[in-house]
Amino acid sequence: MAKLLHPKATAVWLVDNTTLTFKQVADFTGFHELEIQGIADGDVAVGVKGFDPIANNQLVQEEITKAENDPLYKMKIKFNPAAHDEEKRRGPRYTPLSKRQDRPNAILWLVKFHPELSDGQISKLVGTTKPTIQSIRERTHWNIANMQPIDPVALGLCRQSELDAAVAKAAKSMDKVMSDDERRKLVSTEQSLEMETEPRLPSSMEGLESFSLSDPRGDEEEKPEADYSDADSFFNLPGGSDDDEDEQP
Repeated sequence: MAKLLHPKATAVWLVDNTTLTFKQVADFTGFHELEIQGIADGDVAVGVKGFDPIANNQLVQEEITKAENDPLYKMKIKFNPAAHDEEKRRGPRYTPLSKRQDRPNAILWLVKFHPELSDGQISKLVGTTKPTIQSIRERTHWNIANMQPIDPVALGLCRQSELDAAVAKAAKSMDKVMSDDERRKLVSTEQSLEMETEPRLPSSMEGLESFSLSDPRGDEEEKPEADYSDADSFFNLPGGSDDDEDEQP
């Protein structure tokens, strides 16, 4: 959908040159009805010169006439073939000068916590070049010693929805079996928070997964207890023979 050029100046022109209602002007320009009323009262857009939408090929007179005769009619912007798909972003994202110094830290965060993202995806998320991403991956960047991984969403370089979409797209292209931690990195933030926590052993008990506190001898059949009521059987004395007996005097 094409966007209106200079919407506030267009609103000023419509208020000054038409009998449209405040709501009709607000719907067409994208402002609130009270803000249009402020323009009419001279409290808003003071000093803004009106921008003629008819002369600038954004509106036709027939639309204004229809709207003036019908207060419920909503005007439509004139179709301009040159503005088709103008909202689609081409090339890397533009990063303001004030945030460009934080861009390497954001790249380091993405490389560290989302290694499944391609260089092209990272480039679109934070607005950088592939050689810069490669140097950070290989830790050959000139300032790598002073860099710290920082979430690009926290830095304002991209939106959380854009990051989640890129991660989800990268997850679909991966065929290998992933662990619980890797799975959490490849899903959106909302899905990750809803996942159940996998039980873990303390670090001090790693390697003892197969250790059991139960007595392994418990499965064996219980042996009958020996009867030690007889002294010979208690000391397990061998039975004497007649030849070994002392000769009687």
